[in-house]
Amino acid sequence: MAWITRFLAALAFFAMGVIFSPETFGSKSDGEGSLKLSTLVKLVHLLSFSIAWGSALWVTFIAGVIMFKNMPRHQFGNLQSKMFPAYFSMVGICCAISVASFGYLHPWKSSSTAEKYQLGFLAAALTFNLINLFVFSPMTLEMMKQRHKVEKEEHSIGDEIGWSKNKEVAKVNPKLAAMNKKFGMIHGLSSLANIMAYGSLGMHSWYLASKLNL
Repeated sequence: MAWITRFLAALAFFAMGVIFSPETFGSKSDGEGSLKLSTLVKLVHLLSFSIAWGSALWVTFIAGVIMFKNMPRHQFGNLQSKMFPAYFSMVGICCAISVASFGYLHPWKSSSTAEKYQLGFLAAALTFNLINLFVFSPMTLEMMKQRHKVEKEEHSIGDEIGWSKNKEVAKVNPKLAAMNKKFGMIHGLSSLANIMAYGSLGMHSWYLASKLNL
């Protein structure tokens, strides 16, 4: 139950930050002890966006690369099959919250052109993640399982690190070569959707940075 301890510790620090923030106490404009709904919505938006942005950065450019270079290929694939549904679900939920909170803070009819564009970027990030969650990711994982079965049963490969043995066997096995081609196409579409989602979040990060007054 160590995760509960970590979660409660994080929650305690978060609560302390809210309690002792200037927006909660000591604000003459808002009145002592009051926390505006808009401030809470901004906090929810910032946290949800930060989680989505940070998760996408870590999974796309750091964790996946490190695991691929250091884990046996089939183990790496099996881990990805458990991690990606959770990853796309979490980022999708955070994007949905970001869309809802930003839409609440900036109603469409009264929004500026820049704000409408930002809502569009957030909605695009949500859409690309949902496509990955419900379309490309299941197809990629199913194709991966089929290829793992062929590699293990017919050629006893998959315990090595990297693609070298797969490429060697594919040269003399048309079935495996065809599976590699199909997997590469589906995985490429999934990666493209993930990058498009990350890019959309990146555009919103630029917008948020322009609003900071440090």
